[in-house]
Amino acid sequence: SDLYGALTFAKLAGDKELTAKLIARFEPLFGEEKRLVPKPSNVDSTVFGSVPFELYLQTKEQKYLDLGKSFADKQWDNPQGEALAKLKPEVQGWVARGLSWHTRFWIDDMFMITMVQSQAYRATGDAKYIDRAAMEMVAYLDALQQPNGLFYHAPDVPFFWGRGDGWMAAGMSELLRSLPENHPQRERILAGYRKMMAALLKHQGEDGMWRQLIDNPESWPESSCTGMFTFAMITGVKQGWLDEKTYGPAARKGWLGLIKYLDANADIREVCEGTNKKNDLQYYLDRKRRVGDMHGQAPVLWCATALLR
Repeated sequence: SDLYGALTFAKLAGDKELTAKLIARFEPLFGEEKRLVPKPSNVDSTVFGSVPFELYLQTKEQKYLDLGKSFADKQWDNPQGEALAKLKPEVQGWVARGLSWHTRFWIDDMFMITMVQSQAYRATGDAKYIDRAAMEMVAYLDALQQPNGLFYHAPDVPFFWGRGDGWMAAGMSELLRSLPENHPQRERILAGYRKMMAALLKHQGEDGMWRQLIDNPESWPESSCTGMFTFAMITGVKQGWLDEKTYGPAARKGWLGLIKYLDANADIREVCEGTNKKNDLQYYLDRKRRVGDMHGQAPVLWCATALLR
């Protein structure tokens, strides 16, 4: 997601030199470093597909499209027969509804799945990709969004973890950017997005930051979720989904708060480390805080790109 952010930023900034460097950095993955291409075996590795799609959109080279599609299609390469029978009964039920076999109702999935499917739609124009993303998003909205507008990390983990909600905010923004105006699920997704943005307004700190646990003022200001929420608000204001007078100042405050966490090397501080789901409040409060972790670097680039869009 950091390379995706860098590619979109370079394009909108008109920085051809940076674009060329990024393309060159990716090139070994077709040759001597092919082993480093992630295996599309789980939802966290398939999000890689969003990068070759972006390279295709910028270069129109077929090899990038083929690589991207292999990841997007793998997300819906649902098991059949005996392989299907080996899945948990609830997963079999979700597959029967047309959802991805990667469905697990962890909030992180709503970036990992919708991002790749949205990119596949942008690259191919094939409606099946955006339809999949919209259907999956509605299922997650129904399962995880709480009456207060925020999202549990998972149905059995009743905490509003910052970056988890950040994945949802960024995923909805990326999906809505490409979802056709007349799409049958657009109103439902837009309503979920607006409900979330209204909730986030209430929990933004005076410093512009959001917390590791969004509704817990005792938890620390966390930069990856702040970047994602700021990106979602900038996108919403620019696209006309949100009222500019209400959300413009919050987005500005978020951006100005966020960039104070950049050090002399442009590494962002106070990034929550990679986090599993756990029904334990202290687990979330005690997560290590990283510097320069890609979970934090990428959203800074997304915000910069959204400001240029």
